[in-house]
Amino acid sequence: MTRKSTRSTAVTPAKSKPFRPDKPYPDFPLGAISTGYWVKRIGGKLYYFGKWAKSENGALVRLPNDGTDEALRLYNQHVNGAPAEDGGFTVRDLCNHFLTSKTNKLKSGELAKRTFAEYEQITDILFAQFGRDRQVDSLKAIDFETLRAKLAERWGPVRLGNAVQRVKTVFKYAYDAGLIEKLPRYGDFKKPSDKVLRKNRNEGGEKIFTAAEIRQMLDAGSVPMRAMILLGVNGALGNSDCGELPHRALDLDGGWVTFPRPKTGVKRRAALWPETIEALKLALAERPEPKDKAHAGLVFITKHGRPWAAEGSADSVTQETGKILRRLHINGRRNLGFYALRHSFRTAADVTHDLTAIRLIMGHTDSSIDGNYTHGVYDDRLRKVADVVRAWLFAEVK
Repeated sequence: MTRKSTRSTAVTPAKSKPFRPDKPYPDFPLGAISTGYWVKRIGGKLYYFGKWAKSENGALVRLPNDGTDEALRLYNQHVNGAPAEDGGFTVRDLCNHFLTSKTNKLKSGELAKRTFAEYEQITDILFAQFGRDRQVDSLKAIDFETLRAKLAERWGPVRLGNAVQRVKTVFKYAYDAGLIEKLPRYGDFKKPSDKVLRKNRNEGGEKIFTAAEIRQMLDAGSVPMRAMILLGVNGALGNSDCGELPHRALDLDGGWVTFPRPKTGVKRRAALWPETIEALKLALAERPEPKDKAHAGLVFITKHGRPWAAEGSADSVTQETGKILRRLHINGRRNLGFYALRHSFRTAADVTHDLTAIRLIMGHTDSSIDGNYTHGVYDDRLRKVADVVRAWLFAEVK
């Protein structure tokens, strides 16, 4: 039975200026920026000196004393100390320039928040491994190989490969910008081989749920989780997609979700099932008020008043999915997560043989020459794909 609510589901996103702390005293040399850092422009260059907040469940949480003591220490060390024996280009300089460039792209909308958070994480890793005051031109192959070994102990092959690529991106930026004369000698600082990746995939098993497992998850999930699980298998939305989903992306009367992928901007559109529409309406009716007005336009808000998606760390969608899977004893050795719903959708949708429609639903691009001659997909094709996946999911339900 569908629950009805008189509460309007239409919310107009409120525009609010991102919170930033004031200087602790007028002569404090640093200024706060909305991404959580204390900064100072010196000689025309923007330098980062510690954080005033950390990212937690998609929101910036202020550090004790706004992190001013550590920020001032780093600033004084930079101004009064000797970052490098001959004043050379340091790891601090490298990361400051890189983050400044990415901050500008973040502000202009050219870079997703999630990607910026991933770059921040990599610069933190470089600081911790090499030291802020290490001269870039002193880095040797053994330094990068040692870094890779430590990352390999911490992460699996896929994440390790992503980290290796991002580290090289930082140095490639500096080279292209003329900040360093040549790229470092990386030695064996390489991504895992295709063989290692294939072995890892085989050991982990297929990254898909069965229809029966998804139905179990729907029965066990909370009101918002049920809506997100249905979005995952109905519209191929990932965990971050659900956490960042805005109200304007939903047309519940027409039965559509139109939401470009936040990280890539690739167009995406899917027809919604009646079950998904009903679950979304119920989730909206019970949606808590956000603590920050900047999140007023989001479809999903946690019971703590924060977004379900976090930037650069484990988000609430991932955590809640893990709880459901452990409770149902579904996960086992397959190491499944919310994102496996996209894999399940793709596998079930393949019966239609309509790759162009499937790509539009998933937000994938067609890099072939044919892709240059394809301009749009009729909605009836998108509905057909949705109907096929729905029939697969509820085939055994009487």
